[in-house]
Amino acid sequence: MHTLVTGCRGRISSALVTLLRRDGHTVRAASRTPEGLAATAAVLPADVPVVACDLSDPATFGAALDGVDSVFLYAEPSGIDAFIAAAEAAGVGHIVLLSSNSVLAPDPRQNPIAAAHHTVEQALIASPVTATLLRPGMFATNAHQWADSVRAHGSVDLPYPDSHGSPIDSDDIAEAALAVLTDPGLQGVAYHLTGPESLTAAEQVGLLAAAAGRPIAVNPVAPEDWKKAMSAHLPEPIIDGLLAYTAATVGVPADVTDDIERLTGHPARTFAAWAEKHATAFRS
Repeated sequence: MHTLVTGCRGRISSALVTLLRRDGHTVRAASRTPEGLAATAAVLPADVPVVACDLSDPATFGAALDGVDSVFLYAEPSGIDAFIAAAEAAGVGHIVLLSSNSVLAPDPRQNPIAAAHHTVEQALIASPVTATLLRPGMFATNAHQWADSVRAHGSVDLPYPDSHGSPIDSDDIAEAALAVLTDPGLQGVAYHLTGPESLTAAEQVGLLAAAAGRPIAVNPVAPEDWKKAMSAHLPEPIIDGLLAYTAATVGVPADVTDDIERLTGHPARTFAAWAEKHATAFRS
């Protein structure tokens, strides 16, 4: 099996590349800016070739896909039709999509985050290439967005402290991707990936405080103020989508599935364990 892994500047893809090489598979790491991989947190095995693949630029698809049997793909709707055509022409038989559980909403087209993933899912489902869909929910790594505020002020601003999620460790997602890439019996279906428990945003902050060994205050803030604070970091439609999603989960426990255990053979890692592993980021 020769696998192209896209998005290798990210934690999930870089971890997946390492797992594939560990198990003896041939793998090619792809990034929109491969020359910048050395400057990121991504640590790739030295013997893995790195290629350019910008999922919004079809001119980069041919060389990246040459000789590839399977692909781990991020959801970029702008170039998906061209990517599928190039993959089919290259003889790719299987694509694993890193999608999102946001597509499970009643009308995912109404949310900009869900809409992008939904568009890519639908294109893959309609294609002749076998598609496996991984639909994780909230990433545990999202908590890193609070680290600067915790170190500087000992607090976190939350527009909806009682919004629920079931944070998932990115290592579990990488291991799930490894399983579906390498076991034909697991391919061609969708998996809803979650952490092992539903936690409110405030409860997540509490677990971070326990791991870091310091108090962390939760400051409830108006959604409009949170949006203003985030405007320097994210596009307005994405901020609106995040606010809409969190507002809808206030007081509503998040789904918890056993799909991680089904695919990896072990229970999903807890948020408390993730917090312990990353506690230094939340200390002064």
